[in-house]
Amino acid sequence: MPQPQKPERTTGIKHVFAAASYSLGGIKCLWKEAAFRQEVLLYLLVIGLFFLVGATLAEYLIATILALVLIAIEALNTAIEEVVDHISPDWSEFARNAKDLGSFAVMCLLIANGLFLAYVLWQHLILA
Repeated sequence: MPQPQKPERTTGIKHVFAAASYSLGGIKCLWKEAAFRQEVLLYLLVIGLFFLVGATLAEYLIATILALVLIAIEALNTAIEEVVDHISPDWSEFARNAKDLGSFAVMCLLIANGLFLAYVLWQHLILA
């Protein structure tokens, strides 16, 4: 069986467009994950809550940065799952551990997002 051809290496402006294309492919892949879609919905709800309580520009910015970090970690977790499923299609302890650790990373960011939401709501609803 012939070996697959290695893609041609791009440089300069072509590389920028190629990288953007790869990122769009990643978003399409991630959109298939229910957890990612739920995190996007959660972010939109948080932004709506922030609007209702009169959050500051800095609070919107921090919430957006936290959401982007969460999405990045979710993407890495999904990549880990894809690689582990390919390497170890049957059950194995290493596969379980790798997936559990990726899931834990996502949970940490969900907690950070939740703590920040609680802080903003506290500032605008309780202390206001």
